[in-house]
Amino acid sequence: MTAPDTLSSRQDFDSLLPAARLDRRGFVTTLVAAGFALAVQPVQASTMITTESSGLATGEATIDVSGDSLPVYFARPENAAGKLPVVLVVQEIFGVHEHIRDVCRRLAHQGYLAVAPELFFRQGDPSKLENVGEIIQSIVSKVPDAQVMADLDACAAWAVSAQGGDPDWLAITGFCWGGRITWLYAAHNPKLTAGVAWYGRLDGAPSENTPQHPIDVADQLHAPVLGLYGGQDQGIPLDDVRMKQEALEKAGSASMIHVYPDAPHAFHADYRPSYRKDEAEDGWKRLLDWFASRRA
Repeated sequence: MTAPDTLSSRQDFDSLLPAARLDRRGFVTTLVAAGFALAVQPVQASTMITTESSGLATGEATIDVSGDSLPVYFARPENAAGKLPVVLVVQEIFGVHEHIRDVCRRLAHQGYLAVAPELFFRQGDPSKLENVGEIIQSIVSKVPDAQVMADLDACAAWAVSAQGGDPDWLAITGFCWGGRITWLYAAHNPKLTAGVAWYGRLDGAPSENTPQHPIDVADQLHAPVLGLYGGQDQGIPLDDVRMKQEALEKAGSASMIHVYPDAPHAFHADYRPSYRKDEAEDGWKRLLDWFASRRA
């Protein structure tokens, strides 16, 4: 399977759009729950990747955030010399499960200090709930973006003070819910170096907890973000993807979006049937290249 070049024009995006188009905000409002639901599939042990921790220092810790104890998982090279570049890894709606931990170990083997915080810890534990609607209603909908931004700031500071992180090199990557957060954090933290957002929602109706969406902050990014999206994602309309790319171009941003035409939502999630090996591997290579180009 050959991946297309990064899409950057209206014509490129139009070639991938379905013939029948729906109103952009209406589509997101009615199908966002369905988009999450499509990502909930039985575990496929045959495709699940397990990255060894040999040569790494891994573990769990807690970070004090305004009197609360934020749980995190971290992974870093065991005997690294000098300060380590830091990557914040942002979960899906399902919390910091083994796949997210494995992503941290993959990054650690590439020389990064990776930190994955449990960003729903105040609202509840997604692993205790059995259906996605319950997770969204009982937990995700109650998590304020401002709270998430503050927690990520605390993780970045902790990575430097407690784990030998480089105060001058900070990146972020996130999946699904975490992909949306990646775009927002790039507009929040002026010290960010780079970001990679995997199929994160781009638009939606504003609310008290989610007053802005990535489409609204295209001209406010402090660091370049690479967006990785699936052309067959039923929860994120390609109209949104196109409009986000156009907004980035209008803002003169170095950020860009890459679309895999045949990929569904959660194509990187190797623990369920949505996984697409070719696209996931290509996306991972793009992530590593994106970060490496900002370490030069």
